[in-house]
Amino acid sequence: MGVKIEITEDKINLLYAEMDENIKEPGPLMPTLHAAQKIFGCIPLPIQKIISSKLDVSIARINGVVTFYGHFSIVPKGENVISICMGTACYVKGSQGLLDSFSHELGLKVGETSANGLFTLEATRCIGACGLAPIFTVNDEIYANGSVQMVKKVLQKYK
Repeated sequence: MGVKIEITEDKINLLYAEMDENIKEPGPLMPTLHAAQKIFGCIPLPIQKIISSKLDVSIARINGVVTFYGHFSIVPKGENVISICMGTACYVKGSQGLLDSFSHELGLKVGETSANGLFTLEATRCIGACGLAPIFTVNDEIYANGSVQMVKKVLQKYK
């Protein structure tokens, strides 16, 4: 289930251009990974190999960074990424119910992307807005004081 990644010559050239800029600065790996994630929608092994070769960083190190940080992904994410905060404050105030509702409505488990590429469902750790718990985000939009009643309405906005 999920979206196919498009690795085109144009996108690879764009990544090389980003790396040419990043390599001029100390610590070029993180900005390069952010660029790759934005360009390709994920950072699969073939892209990691390109980065490894250009920046002279081992694939093992790159893969370790990519799989450690939640922002990066080795598989394509959907057009709309729904992230439910599962930090303590959000969990106590009902984020599990939000996660279950999104999962039911979308027919997705955590970490999955819909076949049409429209949605990816994620559970995330604390995002640092505990006073507004429970919180979820859709892309860069934050929804505070979330409730299961909000789920269908929010999904309609992005369909």
